Amino acid sequence: MNFTRWSARFPGTQRRAAARSEHAAAQAKRGEGSVPAARGAAGPAVTPDGRPADPTVCGTGSGTAAGAGASPPARTVVPSLDELSLGEVLGLLPALVALVHGPDHRVAYVNEAYTAGFGTRTTGAPAHASLPELGELGLLPLLDQVQRSGKPRTAKNRTAPGGSSYTVTCTPVEFPKAAPGTDPDPHHTGVLIHLADVTDHAEAVERLRASERRQREAAVTLQRSLLPQELEQPDDLRIAATYQPGGTEAAVGGDWYDVITLGAGRTALVIGDVMGRGVRAAAVMGQLRTAVRAYARLDLPPHEVLQLLDGLAAEIDASQIATCVYAVHDPNEGLLAYASAGHLPILVRDEDGTVRRAADPTGPPLGTGGWLHTSGTIALGPGSTAVLYTDGLVERRGEDIDEGVAALERALSGAQGTPAVICDRLMRALGVDADHDDDVAVMVLQQPARTGADAELFHNAALELLGGVEAAPRARAFASGVLASWRFPVELCDLGVLAASELVANSLQHGTPPMRLRLRRTDRRLIIEVTDGDDHLPRRRRAEPADETGRGISIVATIASSWGSRRTPGGGKAVWCEFALPDK
Repeated sequence: MNFTRWSARFPGTQRRAAARSEHAAAQAKRGEGSVPAARGAAGPAVTPDGRPADPTVCGTGSGTAAGAGASPPARTVVPSLDELSLGEVLGLLPALVALVHGPDHRVAYVNEAYTAGFGTRTTGAPAHASLPELGELGLLPLLDQVQRSGKPRTAKNRTAPGGSSYTVTCTPVEFPKAAPGTDPDPHHTGVLIHLADVTDHAEAVERLRASERRQREAAVTLQRSLLPQELEQPDDLRIAATYQPGGTEAAVGGDWYDVITLGAGRTALVIGDVMGRGVRAAAVMGQLRTAVRAYARLDLPPHEVLQLLDGLAAEIDASQIATCVYAVHDPNEGLLAYASAGHLPILVRDEDGTVRRAADPTGPPLGTGGWLHTSGTIALGPGSTAVLYTDGLVERRGEDIDEGVAALERALSGAQGTPAVICDRLMRALGVDADHDDDVAVMVLQQPARTGADAELFHNAALELLGGVEAAPRARAFASGVLASWRFPVELCDLGVLAASELVANSLQHGTPPMRLRLRRTDRRLIIEVTDGDDHLPRRRRAEPADETGRGISIVATIASSWGSRRTPGGGKAVWCEFALPDK
């Protein structure tokens, strides 16, 4: 094949050749250039596209006009593309080049780089037989597409079985048709295949991707390690939570949640979101979660916990915005007391499917300072389900966040099953998947509606104490009768009566009316609690041998599994202790 003839078929070369012919005809018309100048002799220089070159650029003389009597300067003639052999050019390319023609892509040419890369190839044979590597790279369908469309196509990072990677460009070409008087060749179109070896680049990209995967795995591991590894399961609630990291980038988020048992059957539930991503957001999140657990041990009302957390958030990093909901469930009251710092409302679904939003109060995000948080309550009766969540579950670009909360309400109204099942269903209903672009944390808690034998394991009994010398004997008699009716072992009954007597005696000595003794049993523990109108919290102290008082709390702490005290919303206090029930 004459590659010199074929080179004129490159796009644009025919137009440049036609332009040169028109220019030569114009010169002949004017009487110029009747004798072509010899190569290297003086004469008008032309650029590679056939246009006259600037004499100040191509000339080697002083630029004096010929009419002034000076000899014309020597000029250099730039060779045209027609004088270059395409075969020689392609043969010197470091890239792999092959040329095929016809509908079955018969091999017309391969350059030396192609032969060095894949071995000697037979011309005239179909590409699928003579160039099997094209099939291994998945390029044969691409050749058909280029042949039909007449448009070039590029395939990036195709990996050959040997491990080398290539970026392949297939360009349609047109071969010279058969000369007049000979048999016509219908296969005058073909494809020029250019394979650039990008193995080093592909390996570098794969190393980068592997590094990003490792960083993301480490980031997600860090994020999950800052979350509770196992949720505490209170006696009166069933709780499940899930966390879904957002996107595929290796950046930790600031979503978090926690469940904290407070004693006396009460449970603290918290969920929060530190805005932004990265190590700083995760560090702030970890510190806030640790602080919440510490403040929760003080058994403070929800708004006081957020007040302490607000000051701490400003000290940690004033530039980080964080929202949070802190709630406390009291099974004796059937209420969920909560306080919110710029967070989304808690949703509660009743047993009949009705969904309610926790109303105000809510305050600004943590760290703003100068705001007095307040607490609110929402009923959480038997058979109810509550959902706490972060904004990644309901917030979508281009949509109002209230629309997302309304969608969550609709999904919650029809969600049935255990808390873990409801978590999964809410995530699917809101379209949260592996490609979701924001972190999502969801916590679901249920107050089971107990019936039958299960209900027999949960009992409550209370006695109002008016004070006076008869209060302690009444309390002991009441506790003894109730514990016996609950069929506790004799030893546990005796310990329970002693604990109730000591707590009532402590309240009579240091508290003020009204006083109340409450006994509660669950499937796992016995709880004894005494409330009064004084907010001075008792503390355990070492009594001297000569002291006649001061041993009551020490006795309770010794015989009970745990004990504690807290201030009540009405201005008084509650002192409680627990006994773990023996396994049956």
